[in-house]
Amino acid sequence: MKRPKIALAADHAGFPLKEAVKKYLLKKGYPLEDFGTFSTESVDYPDAAHPAAESVASGKNQYGIFICGSGQGMQLAANRHKGVRAALCWNPEIARLSRSHNDANVLTLPGRFITKTMALKIIRIWLETSFEGGRHLRRVEKI
Repeated sequence: MKRPKIALAADHAGFPLKEAVKKYLLKKGYPLEDFGTFSTESVDYPDAAHPAAESVASGKNQYGIFICGSGQGMQLAANRHKGVRAALCWNPEIARLSRSHNDANVLTLPGRFITKTMALKIIRIWLETSFEGGRHLRRVEKI
């Protein structure tokens, strides 16, 4: 089974979790493109979010997983790009709904507010969930 290519992005607050996510996804066979950051040195989240979101909007990467302290900054920056539907998820049910009802193509995570174990569970569910289409397609098209 061919795995979708995933854009990873984080700021300094999301860096430690991004590295754990990166290791997990590579182990599962997902091709990745890492847009940084590459340390815990303070950076501005848009500097990683914008190029990563553009790669999803252009189709170079099929999905994105972006991590900052709250997840909000990455979500706000990513959603500025046409064709990107970034969803901030903090539990598996929200992750499932973001894919099945909203066809989210970028997952943002609050690195300071969830554990690594929870993040990996959210990612697994998010990647395994398909868009339902139907009445949800009509709504997504209005975005």
